[in-house]
Amino acid sequence: MGQGIRQRADMAALGALAGVSLYLLAKIVDENWLDERLALALVSFAVVFFAGGLSMAGPVRMARALGMAAALGLAVALLLSWAGLRYDSLHDFQPFPLFAAAVLAVLPLPFLMAQAGPGWRDYPSLFTHSWGLFVRLSLAVIFVGVVWGVILLSDALFGLIGLRWIEQALEMPVAPWLITGLVFGLALAVVNELSDYVSPFLILRLLRLLVVPVLVVLVVFGLALPVRGLGGLFGGLSSAATLLAMVTAAVTLVSAAVDQAEADAVGPGLQAWAVQALALLVPVPAGLAAVSLWLRVGQYGWTPGRLFAAWMVVLALGYGVFYALAVLRPGWQVGVRRANIGLALAVIGSAGLWLTPVLHPEAIAARSQLARFEAGGRKPEDIDIYALSQWGRAGDLALSRLEDIAAEPGQTALAARLAGEQQGNAPMDAAALRAALLAILPLQPNDATATRDAILAAADPSLLNYWRARCEQVLPEGQRGCVMVVADLWADLPGPEALMVTTDEAGFLNYNGLVLTADGLQSHAVQDRDGFLPDQGEGRDLLMTLQVAPPVLEPAPFNQISVGAARLLMLP
Repeated sequence: MGQGIRQRADMAALGALAGVSLYLLAKIVDENWLDERLALALVSFAVVFFAGGLSMAGPVRMARALGMAAALGLAVALLLSWAGLRYDSLHDFQPFPLFAAAVLAVLPLPFLMAQAGPGWRDYPSLFTHSWGLFVRLSLAVIFVGVVWGVILLSDALFGLIGLRWIEQALEMPVAPWLITGLVFGLALAVVNELSDYVSPFLILRLLRLLVVPVLVVLVVFGLALPVRGLGGLFGGLSSAATLLAMVTAAVTLVSAAVDQAEADAVGPGLQAWAVQALALLVPVPAGLAAVSLWLRVGQYGWTPGRLFAAWMVVLALGYGVFYALAVLRPGWQVGVRRANIGLALAVIGSAGLWLTPVLHPEAIAARSQLARFEAGGRKPEDIDIYALSQWGRAGDLALSRLEDIAAEPGQTALAARLAGEQQGNAPMDAAALRAALLAILPLQPNDATATRDAILAAADPSLLNYWRARCEQVLPEGQRGCVMVVADLWADLPGPEALMVTTDEAGFLNYNGLVLTADGLQSHAVQDRDGFLPDQGEGRDLLMTLQVAPPVLEPAPFNQISVGAARLLMLP
C-alpha cells in the first residue's frame, strides 16, 4: 500500500470514527444515560479532539496531531465544565461560554502546528497554517455537501425503478454520521496530497482587491458622520455589531496584504498606501463601537450579552491601536505581523478567562443590575427579574437579595413583581400571567378589551410569560416595551385580528400577527410591504407611536390568484 493510499485510509477511518463517536454521544445525551455535566465534558472533548486531529493531520504527523488535539480537547472540556458550575442545570447554559470554548478549540491550532515545525512564534508558519486550515476545511465541507447531493440524487434515481437500497441504508441512525465523517476525512487527505496546488494564494490575492473599496467605504463613513449626525449610530447593539464587523473585515484585509513575509506582501505603491491608510482607520469604527456600547450600558447596565460585546470591542480597539502604531513606525509590515501574534494570544487567553471565575459575566451583570436598582431609588421597573432568572447561580443570588429588599417596609411594589415572576414561572398558572399582563399591556384602541381578553385567554403560558417579561421592560422614554394593536386586518375573516409588537433589551423588535380561529390562537408573520420592518431606534419610535393612538388602516393593493384551495399572493 502506497503512502498516499495509506494516508487516505487513515484519515477516512479517523473521520468515520469521529462520526460514530459523535453519534453515540448524541444518543447518550438524548437518552440521559449520563449525568449532564459528564456528558458536557465528554462531548466537548470529543468534538475538539476529532476536529483538531483531522484539521492538523497531514501537515503534522497523525500521531502527533492526535496527541496535541487530545491535550487541547482536555483543556477545553475542563474549562467548559468549570463554566458549567455557574448553573444549577446545563439546560440554562448561555451561548457565550460555548463561543469562548469554540475560540479555544480553533485559534490554538496554528500555534500547535507551528510548534511541530519552526516554532510557535514563527509568523510565516503561523500565517501559512492559519490560511491553510481555512482552505482545507472549506474544500472538505464542500466535498461532503457534493457527496450527499450525489447520494440523494442516486436514491431518487433508484426510486424510479423501485430500488430502496440507499434509502434503507440511510434509515440506520448511525449511517449519516458515519458517511459524513468518512467522506470528510477522505476529502482532507486528498486536499493534503494536493497542498502544492490547493493553497490560500488565490484567496489572499483576491482579498487584496477589496482593500481600496473597503478603504473608500470607511473614508466616506468618516466624512459623513459630522453631516449625518450620530443619532442612528448609537441606537443599540446592532450598531456596535455592524462597526465590529467592519473592523473584522479591515483587519482581515490588512493581514492578507502584509502576508507571511516581505517577499509575499504588497509592493510599494498605491496599494501599499491604501493598506496603511486602512490600518490607520481601524480605530475609528472600533472607537465608535465602544461609545455605542458604553451608552447602552449607561442606559440599561451590564448583561452577559453586553459583556460579550465589550470583549469584542476591547479586542477591536487592540487591533486598531496596534495597527495604527505599526503604520506610524518604520517597518510597519513587521509591526502588523507582530501585533497579529500578540493579539491572537490575547484572544485565546481572554477566551480562557471567560470560562473561569476570573471573568464571570453572569456575576458581573447581576451585580451591575443590583447597583443600578439601588442607584435609581429602588424602582421595581428598573430591574429585569426575568433576565436575572436566566443568569444561573449568580442571578439566583441577586434574586435572593431582591427578596430581602422586598421584605423591607415600603417595598410592596417590588414584592408584587417578585411574586408575579414566581407565579409566571409556574407553567400552569396562566391566570396570574394574564392578570399581570392586563395591568401593564398598552392596548390600541383602548376599548378593544374583548379581543385582547380573548387572545390572552387562548395564549399558552409560555407565550404569556414572554409577553409579560417584555412589557415589564420600561424604555428610556418611560413607556412600556410592548403594545397590542387590534384591527380588522383580514377582511375575509369575521372579527378583528391583533398585532403584538415587543422589544428586547438589545433594542430589537418582534412583530407577531395574532388570529383567533376555531382551532385556537394562530401566530402569523408580519412584514413591511416596501422593505424591512422598523428596528432599533426607528422601531422604538414606531412602538411608542402605536401606544399613543390607534393607527390608520389602509387597504392593501393586492390581488391573489385562487386555484382550488391554493391562494397565490405576490408580495413586493
